[in-house]
Amino acid sequence: MTIGVLVADDQSMIRRGLRLILEDQPDIRVVGEAADGAEAVALARRLRPDVCLVDIRMPRLDGIEVTRALAGPKAADPLRVVVVTTFDLDEYVYGALRGGAVGFVLKDAGPGLLVEAVRAAHNGEALVSPSITLRLLRHLASAGAPREPARTPLSDRELEVVRAVARGRTNQQIAAELFISLSTVKGHVSGIQAKLGTRNRVQIAAWAWENRLVEPG
Repeated sequence: MTIGVLVADDQSMIRRGLRLILEDQPDIRVVGEAADGAEAVALARRLRPDVCLVDIRMPRLDGIEVTRALAGPKAADPLRVVVVTTFDLDEYVYGALRGGAVGFVLKDAGPGLLVEAVRAAHNGEALVSPSITLRLLRHLASAGAPREPARTPLSDRELEVVRAVARGRTNQQIAAELFISLSTVKGHVSGIQAKLGTRNRVQIAAWAWENRLVEPG
């Protein structure tokens, strides 16, 4: 199955470069390009791509506003958004992840990670650049947040899965680490989302980070 991708960036050279990287893969096709946030929202709603690659800083609507419009709680038919940017400031990371993004990748992370993020989003997984994950953990660890929530609705096994998700593990990796089947992992993830009221794996990871269920390193 070919993964249809919308690329949204205000720099034509960046859009061209992203297209070349993605279309070098046999299973990925760029179905549209947008030069600003408003165009990105309109094109995404019309083309219904499998994954939207969205830059943070764009005219008319920024990447966080685009993410909220396409993937946020008020989106009638949410799409999968991966934020791709040169900026890794904390406010952008938090804004994008809380807005519904399923991935956050720096442009200098390399083409391999970009392609991996697209495939992960298409498969219902999530990918955040490792450097960003580490910064999030360090920030939250120094913020004085409680180590665990006072009352968690999750079982011990579900907490193990949450910690693995927060560390960026895929379902296959979690299954191998916990010695359980892939279908069991998927069942746990679905149950965790229902209990926490989260919509995707990134929001599960954010919950884990905020409650200090994982530590830097």
